[in-house]
Amino acid sequence: MSLDKEVKAQLISAYHRHDSDTGSPDVQVALLSKRISQLTEHLRANKHDESSRRGLLKLVGQRRRLLAYMRRNDYPRYLEITEKLNIRKK
Repeated sequence: MSLDKEVKAQLISAYHRHDSDTGSPDVQVALLSKRISQLTEHLRANKHDESSRRGLLKLVGQRRRLLAYMRRNDYPRYLEITEKLNIRKK
C-alpha cells in the first residue's frame, strides 16, 4: 500500500529544490505526509489494524524528526513547508 509512481513523481516535482533532487528534507516530508494521510484513511475504515497503526506512528515520528532538523537548520524553509502541507507546528 505504498504511493503510486505518478503520485510520488508529482510530489517530488512539487517540492524538489533542483532538478535531480529526490532526497532533500522537503521532498521527504511531503512524501511522508502523503503516506500518513493514506494510512489515516485506512485506519478510519479498519479500526483494529494494529500493525498499520504502528507503521503510522513510525512515519509520524520520522516526519517529526525531519521537521525538527529543518527547523534547526533552515527556519524559513521549515515555515514554508509546514504552511504548504498544512502541518501544525509546536
